[in-house]
Amino acid sequence: MIKLTFCLRRLPHLSREQFQTYWRESHAPLVAKHAKTLGVLRYVQLHTGHDALNTGIAGSRGAPEEYDGVAELWFESEDAMAANTSEAAAAAGRELLEDEKKFIDLANSPLWFGDEHVIVG
Repeated sequence: MIKLTFCLRRLPHLSREQFQTYWRESHAPLVAKHAKTLGVLRYVQLHTGHDALNTGIAGSRGAPEEYDGVAELWFESEDAMAANTSEAAAAAGRELLEDEKKFIDLANSPLWFGDEHVIVG
């Protein structure tokens, strides 16, 4: 199993609420629509909230500004992803990217593939 983690920052003209509503109500169904084509086994959105708690914990650590959310996508394997070279997968990827440009500050939203190591739970 391989996981893509995407730390999202909203475009400057959007409020956090506008960003999260679009992400949940417009972009999420698009991901769901293309999940099988792209080999997405699981997709989770983590929406930033709990501002008082965030301020306290960030202040105690000198942490930078939080993200507006984090997306997590699970895939079978790197090999399975590399083997998925269909035109349908390429078209789905392009459609998702074009939609992301509507609400995500892509240049300031890091993403990476990694392996999950469960420590508790």
